[in-house]
Amino acid sequence: MGSSDRLPVGIIGASGYGGVQLVRLLIEHPLVEITYLGGSSSAGQSFADLYPHLGHCVNLAIEDCSPAEIAARAKVVFLSLPNGLASKLAPDLLAHGCKVLDLSADYRFKDLSVYEAWYQGDRRLDQDIAKGAVYGLPELYADRIAEADLVACPGCYPTASLLALLPLLKQGLVDHTTIIIDAKSGTSGGGRQAKTNLLLAEASNSLGAYAIASHRHTPEIEQIASDLSGQDVLVQFTPHLIPMVRGILSTVYARLRDPGFTKDDLLTIYKSFYRSSKWVKVLPSGIYPQTKWALGTNLCYIGLEVDQRTGRIIVVSAIDNLMKGQASQAVQCMNIMMGWDESVGIPQLTFYP
Repeated sequence: MGSSDRLPVGIIGASGYGGVQLVRLLIEHPLVEITYLGGSSSAGQSFADLYPHLGHCVNLAIEDCSPAEIAARAKVVFLSLPNGLASKLAPDLLAHGCKVLDLSADYRFKDLSVYEAWYQGDRRLDQDIAKGAVYGLPELYADRIAEADLVACPGCYPTASLLALLPLLKQGLVDHTTIIIDAKSGTSGGGRQAKTNLLLAEASNSLGAYAIASHRHTPEIEQIASDLSGQDVLVQFTPHLIPMVRGILSTVYARLRDPGFTKDDLLTIYKSFYRSSKWVKVLPSGIYPQTKWALGTNLCYIGLEVDQRTGRIIVVSAIDNLMKGQASQAVQCMNIMMGWDESVGIPQLTFYP
């Protein structure tokens, strides 16, 4: 396929960690061509100035163009922006005929009052657009994604946690009032901007919880869990910062409705649920995932155990927060939107060790 036959795509917010992952993936995607890299603070710089290690394959400057100008050059636009900025661009991009994939939280909530409450955002006037957005978790909503013009790509913590929970919620196997999620993320989840708590001297050789009982990803997890289970679900979610660059390990606890379920029973249910999901790997009995296995890939590894003594199931999932938790999942969604095989252009192998 020649470059003139490829789908023109743009990335706004290309200078951040999510943006640079998208550039890397889309440069190697055989069906697309990057035609626009956008940003405001870095406008006028070449992408190679920001990321010299990509200078040999990316010869584009960062620009700050209007939605109309962007739409004239790109049919699909990825928004890799801080929360609150995507909603200022998406309506105009959609009006000009673009398909939009938003990697922020701006369109993850059907009810924007939830977004405003948890993200301390300004009053949003784009409720109709938000209602039309599709939550970009392909393992659950692939059919909707295929018909969508606006996809709200999930957060990294919700991706890891929901993939661990989906089979349990879909089949009503657990008491939904007992769900506890203990998750740990590498420092890249905090973005590229300088933050004191992410400095090597602060984060190295230390492990700590943060945003206890108040993390913004909590209502996102609850919204999808409630949608799947057909009743309001509240979860106890506690995130932790761990001194590594990338990866999320999410450990989920819940009480089984039927204490007679064995680990083998539940492994069979999980394998059946994800039998058509290429990017979710349910591990054999007694094997539990490690974040290193998923690094640089779109894979989610899941292991589980049943504690017969307490009547609880423990599910552990591992992803790369910048890939399945961000950029490669967005590319997976784009592939589905365009009617392509969902795996096109997405790495399957990690570097190990």
